[in-house]
Amino acid sequence: MEVEISRKKMREEVLDRVKYVKTCVMARELCLLVRTNRAILEPKDVQEICKYISGLCKEEGCNEPSGLCQKAAAAVGSASEEKYLELCAQSCAKCGEAKRPTSKKDAYVA
Repeated sequence: MEVEISRKKMREEVLDRVKYVKTCVMARELCLLVRTNRAILEPKDVQEICKYISGLCKEEGCNEPSGLCQKAAAAVGSASEEKYLELCAQSCAKCGEAKRPTSKKDAYVA
């Protein structure tokens, strides 16, 4: 019985980490990729990616970064690139403050 409870708890921890990687880690990586390559991306590319990132944040329940990213996507087409960059930076900063699942130790994978 004790082994089964332990296995269920470990399963929950792994699934939490998978969800975190599928949402938060993906959002941060995409955000960084867009910000570092914005000079070569078309505005429509940036808008599409920012909207996707916003959806990832919303899925994880991070509404503030999601909203900021939506605003950044809207600002891409405007004349003010400075506003877009500020909103994007705020979104990334808020995303960085998000919770991160804790693991007791890094597991060895064979």
